[in-house]
Amino acid sequence: MTSRHILIAAALMASVGPAAAQSDVEVPYWASINVDEARMRKGPSPDVPVIWEYRRKDLPVKVVARFETWRKIEDPDGTQGWMAARLLSRTRTAIVTGEVRPMREDASVSAAVAYRAQPGVVGRITDCKNGWCLFDVKGRKGWIQTDHIWGD
Repeated sequence: MTSRHILIAAALMASVGPAAAQSDVEVPYWASINVDEARMRKGPSPDVPVIWEYRRKDLPVKVVARFETWRKIEDPDGTQGWMAARLLSRTRTAIVTGEVRPMREDASVSAAVAYRAQPGVVGRITDCKNGWCLFDVKGRKGWIQTDHIWGD
């Protein structure tokens, strides 16, 4: 293969974007909405009715099926429908469930409370271990128990 062919192949791979990258992942998997407004539809087509319109960037969703450039997702309330893959990101986020939850300085119930998170607060999660995830809400970080969030 010549260097010209390698450059063309690399350009083609770069042009396929996030939808192709998501098609390599085994379902189900976690994702998040990566735009300010996204529509969930009854089926994998822009021609089918909208079930729900989301106006919450970073909201966690579970991808449960794929069809071409569409992903069947489940939202935190359990609603399922189809969304264009370009509206989703592999950035891991979670939403606080139940009541006000402590975000601790370490992954332990005996660790000091750094912050408290209201139900419905969305944050990014990174390191998860032993029933805890590091939860970042706009720069405020702390460890939260995985059974206090949806999206882990």
